[in-house]
Amino acid sequence: MFIVIGIMFAGIGTGFLLRNRKLPGLSQLTMVLIWLLLFLLGLEVGHNEALIRNLHALGLEAFVLAIAGVLGSVIAARLLWVYLYRRKGAKR
Repeated sequence: MFIVIGIMFAGIGTGFLLRNRKLPGLSQLTMVLIWLLLFLLGLEVGHNEALIRNLHALGLEAFVLAIAGVLGSVIAARLLWVYLYRRKGAKR
């Protein structure tokens, strides 16, 4: 756990130090890495025999929790976007 938190803070520190530099391709690299992480997560879930065997037992509750998590993230991201957009005073 401390390693993960340490890596996150190292990234924050690096980003802070490089905030005034243009880093071309960083957005695309981030997107590729996110897709890779999602693929590897799916691979890990698919490889877990116990989870696959009991997939039917997860049922509607797991589906509702997943949808609620996604919707909550989308709503929070939208609210943050609107807040930041208004804060800068830009017009659409």
